[in-house]
Amino acid sequence: MGAGAGTAGPPAGNHATPRPLDTAGFHAACARLERAHDRRLGLYAIDTGNGRTVGYRAGERFAFCSTFKALLAGAILARLKADAGILDRRILYTRHDLVPYSPITEKHAGGSMTVADLCAAALQYSDNTAANLLLHAVGGPAALTGYARALGNRSFRLDRYEPALNSAIPGDPRDTVTPADMAASLRSLAVGNALTAGGRERLPEWLLGNTTGANRIQAGAPAGWRVGDKTGTGDYGAANDIAIVWAPDRPPIVLAVYTAASATAAAADEPLIAAATQLAIGALG
Repeated sequence: MGAGAGTAGPPAGNHATPRPLDTAGFHAACARLERAHDRRLGLYAIDTGNGRTVGYRAGERFAFCSTFKALLAGAILARLKADAGILDRRILYTRHDLVPYSPITEKHAGGSMTVADLCAAALQYSDNTAANLLLHAVGGPAALTGYARALGNRSFRLDRYEPALNSAIPGDPRDTVTPADMAASLRSLAVGNALTAGGRERLPEWLLGNTTGANRIQAGAPAGWRVGDKTGTGDYGAANDIAIVWAPDRPPIVLAVYTAASATAAAADEPLIAAATQLAIGALG
């Protein structure tokens, strides 16, 4: 079994010095979770205060499903530097543009929505038509893949639009990413310098308003911690969540959790994501 390594970075922030990482124990606990849930598990967590990380199968590819929408929103927000009015721009669309699972855009078909409202729909309700409209606006799958490269994400590849990208066929490299790269990209967007100050404020606001993640990373985070996340679900048991997790007394943790099964119709295993979240946060100390 492949496993990502835990690392220690330069100290930063004001929270207490954490205990030494038990990388071997963390990997063993993740392997036990995989066996108990009969799933493949990949995760990567970054303590943005001290730079420490923990990972498991962090360099392996997983189908990202709708978690890519966070990166898509980042690509939109990146345009604020050159186009301050982009979020207020309206995009026209018709019923012919609608695809399955579009709870917000289906209400406005034949009219228009602002780019900001489309981003909120895509991130907070995982609206697939909203994602496709935004994806067209940034230039399509190849353009978003190029944006990921500019962020330093070497594994991300978007090949298709919604909902086809959720097929998650084992071994298919299309529409996949590694947990380590996705967590690093989310860190760059939310707490790094990839976006303007306005963009860094807007993305976490959208993520904190997510309505689809109550049983995933949110369920595994300690009581009183805030979670801004983007979920993803597909065939072959693909169930994912990426998040920024804020504790009351420390810098945020960025976490990416990806899971997969071998059966086409396998159900999403949300308790596995919650359990993996508890392990990762506990390991970071």
